[in-house]
Amino acid sequence: MQRRHFLIGMMGMIALAPFKALAALWNKTAFEAIRLGDAAKQLNIKDELPSEAIQIVAPDRAENGAIVQVEVFSQLANTEAIAIFVDKNPTPLIANFMFSHGALPYVVTRIKMAETSDIKVVAKVGTQYFTHRKSVVVLENGCG
Repeated sequence: MQRRHFLIGMMGMIALAPFKALAALWNKTAFEAIRLGDAAKQLNIKDELPSEAIQIVAPDRAENGAIVQVEVFSQLANTEAIAIFVDKNPTPLIANFMFSHGALPYVVTRIKMAETSDIKVVAKVGTQYFTHRKSVVVLENGCG
């Protein structure tokens, strides 16, 4: 009987291991920051350089801020991470994607926008950070 309890306990720990690994990567402070500058600081983003090599596909006008589809592609070689911010949201950091070596730095996601604002994307390449913005007019509030 003890062996069965031991095996069940071990299987439970093995099943939870991936979740603990993901939790270690989660930057809770950055995602809870209420100012864009504070969120960027928690991600160690500094000295951003404007870049047209980051493509943002999002609507110019969003009917409903609760569902705004955003597509981001970095043409910068060796992009390691892409962070998406919305300045006028209650918590501006929307997403932070990290890419393995050789992975295509491309993401499609749906975000919430509290009001008309810029979508700011920051791409990390080595020790440098590149940024690009796109303005989206929100007709109906999505963060109520």
